Amino acid sequence: MIITPRVRGFICLTSHPEGCAQNVENQINYVKSKGTIDGPKKVLVIGASTGFGLASRITSAFGSNAATVGVYFEKPSAEGKPGSPGWYNTAAFEQKAQEAGLYAKSINGDAFSDEIKQKTIDLIKADLGQVDLVVYSLASPRRTNPKTGVTHNSALKPIGQTFSNKTVDFHTGNVTEVSIAPANEEDIENTVAVMGGEDWEMWIDEMKKAGVLAEGAVTVAYSYIGPSLTEAVYRKGTIGRAKDHLEATAFTITDKLKDLGGKAYVSVNKALVTQASSAIPVIPLYISLLYKVMKEKGIHEGTIEQIQRLFQDRLYANGEVPTDEQGRIRIDDWEMRDDVQAEVAALWEQANTENLSEIGDLQGYRTDFFNLFGFEVDGVEYEKDVNEVVEVPGLVQ
Repeated sequence: MIITPRVRGFICLTSHPEGCAQNVENQINYVKSKGTIDGPKKVLVIGASTGFGLASRITSAFGSNAATVGVYFEKPSAEGKPGSPGWYNTAAFEQKAQEAGLYAKSINGDAFSDEIKQKTIDLIKADLGQVDLVVYSLASPRRTNPKTGVTHNSALKPIGQTFSNKTVDFHTGNVTEVSIAPANEEDIENTVAVMGGEDWEMWIDEMKKAGVLAEGAVTVAYSYIGPSLTEAVYRKGTIGRAKDHLEATAFTITDKLKDLGGKAYVSVNKALVTQASSAIPVIPLYISLLYKVMKEKGIHEGTIEQIQRLFQDRLYANGEVPTDEQGRIRIDDWEMRDDVQAEVAALWEQANTENLSEIGDLQGYRTDFFNLFGFEVDGVEYEKDVNEVVEVPGLVQ
């Protein structure tokens, strides 16, 4: 079939298998171009099919020749119905990994459930014995707690008072004012339950109990801080509370891994175009201005550049892992440079519908958004028929 993008708000309802495959290949080629990392050898990535999770799996495999297990929740392809981008990403990755002689298997299901945790542990036991790195990179708007059976839905809201500021519709370029009503206590609790560290800790607890964590095992989860411009809706909002909980959980997990000589880290990453970030008012405008500034300074990074640098220069640099005073790895260091933030803040004051295409990088934002779904990728012929039915080679049924 010929697949074209069908967009509704911040979601694209279709995805392109060849575009997704080309994206994956581009990321693999980038990692290989940067040389070998003395990194992990057996890796579990929870949330492995898109964004930072996918980049972590690619970097582990093609940077460190690691065997990888990926866990994700994606829609398979069927005749006349394209799969989700994560399905196509995983299919492309596992094919490339197996061609390179690398172990790559995956499990598709609800990573929050006890069933998927157990299935993953059984696979690791059977095939790898133990893993030395666990990457936790889940992005979900809801979670059912397997112990209580309660389903929690996250909320993207400020805390304390209504937040009003500029935002942009990145499809049209219209800059408007947006107001978001404050969260109540239930909103906060639900967001922490979905996006905090509880499930990460559950994974590590179950894996340790099962004996599938190697001596000296490392686990890393991903967070974001951002500038004062976005803090009311992000770091000081409901998501920020969840990230606070996630970051505190790293210390709890580290205590639990002491007898193994293991360690848990949270890596604070750069603002990037993801499905999640596209859904948060204010963030798309901030990112389009940030991209402009960082590209002009020659320090812009996408997900693969971020994660490759995290592995090479932080996690596996053969020394003490550098962290800030709160124990976090800061790979957002270039974004948060004083000169970068000063320029973005100045552009923010000026930004309107008429000038955004000049003072910001709205086109870069749009391109990155469509790339997430395999569209607008260089080298792909979108007018040609493509087979939408793609199998994931390493999928464990």
